[in-house]
Amino acid sequence: MTITALSAIPTDARELSIWPASMTPLPHGGLAVGGVPLTEIADRFDTPAYVLDEGEVRGRCRTYREAFPDAAVLYAAKAFLSRAMVRWVREEGLGLDVCSAGELELAVTSGFPPERIVLHGNAKSPRDLEAALRLGVGRIVIDSPSEIARIAAAVGPDGRQKVMVRVVPGVSAGGHDKIRTGTDDQKFGLSLTDGGAQHAVTRILGQPQLELTGLHCHIGSQITDVKPYLVALRRMVGLMARIRDAHGVVLPELDMGGGHGIAYRPGEPALDLTALARRLRAELIEGCAAARLTVPRLLIEPGRAVVGPAGVALYRVLAVKHTGEKVFVAVDGGMSDNPRPALYGVRYAPRLIGRTSAAETRTTTVVGRHCEAGDVLAADVHLPGDIRPGDLLAVPVSGAYQLSMASGYNLVGRPAVVAVHEGTARLLVRRETLQDYRSRDIGV
Repeated sequence: MTITALSAIPTDARELSIWPASMTPLPHGGLAVGGVPLTEIADRFDTPAYVLDEGEVRGRCRTYREAFPDAAVLYAAKAFLSRAMVRWVREEGLGLDVCSAGELELAVTSGFPPERIVLHGNAKSPRDLEAALRLGVGRIVIDSPSEIARIAAAVGPDGRQKVMVRVVPGVSAGGHDKIRTGTDDQKFGLSLTDGGAQHAVTRILGQPQLELTGLHCHIGSQITDVKPYLVALRRMVGLMARIRDAHGVVLPELDMGGGHGIAYRPGEPALDLTALARRLRAELIEGCAAARLTVPRLLIEPGRAVVGPAGVALYRVLAVKHTGEKVFVAVDGGMSDNPRPALYGVRYAPRLIGRTSAAETRTTTVVGRHCEAGDVLAADVHLPGDIRPGDLLAVPVSGAYQLSMASGYNLVGRPAVVAVHEGTARLLVRRETLQDYRSRDIGV
């Protein structure tokens, strides 16, 4: 279909900033993404539905490669993974960061080179490690002392596996307590403060089956300031220098993780990627020069910043309820396809699409269909006062940590994922159905 924009429709520049670059206003309140009207997707694939702009994903991959030309950029698969996403990331030259045998096997069976994959996880199962070794994963990030002997034993006397050590650098950063991972009061990594990281390095260097290629840290998620990364990098370089002094080993890699913050609503801050790349590189060169260290290769692991802004969630309004001064708009999805508001208090900016409205806006709470008072998708948002059942809502910045964290709550089924690109829509992941639940439930 050929899309003709309606240039007379006023669209605030701040609002445009949170939509995919391909977003185009259409007549009668419509919007197109990737050249496809969102109303057409809702009619064709039903709702709820998740729309993923392939061009936006690829463009963000290229932006990272350009900002970090000398680094290894690994897409964090936990943000969202599908066979199509694996292909896009592979073709754009990124590596992958996975957290389970499931993510790893999906990637490899979709054609991703295993040597470009890093396996994470604070509690790796035997199945995770077996899959990593069987498939030839590039790196395993050691997160606890017990993993050292487990991996060495699984490798066997004649094998050798490249590993890294996840270090807790003592840096607090991130948009919520539950996603701050750089301090000693959480479950990830080995501490600098109590010597756990240093002890793990010593043990690994004594295991001939393990090749220590570098250090890893990840300080949190939704970080919008460069400074915490610089503080963490200084501490990591300091540890690398101490390892050199104690063991005569110069580690060739330093992985600074991800957590790069994006804006979910107009006017919210986002991490300046250009500034991050420039200042990390400068700090790394300066710190290594001062410590007389060879500059290690930098690795980074963006996930949300690659796929988050490329996604749009579509919901159909089921009910509108006025309770005192509050207006509740209930839609046909909710916390089963997006638990982030309930978990982290995240706020979104839904928009009415598919019709124009002259009504004044009202402060509205968009809620889901699930049997939980906390099933709120968007609190205190401005929507037209005449919103009604049957209307269509589009929620931008919905590509990351929504479907990947989706559940089977109330057996409503997880939504479909639809890719759009150059005027074409295609189904990537079909909608989960009652038949799926029946086929899994084999008890009597």
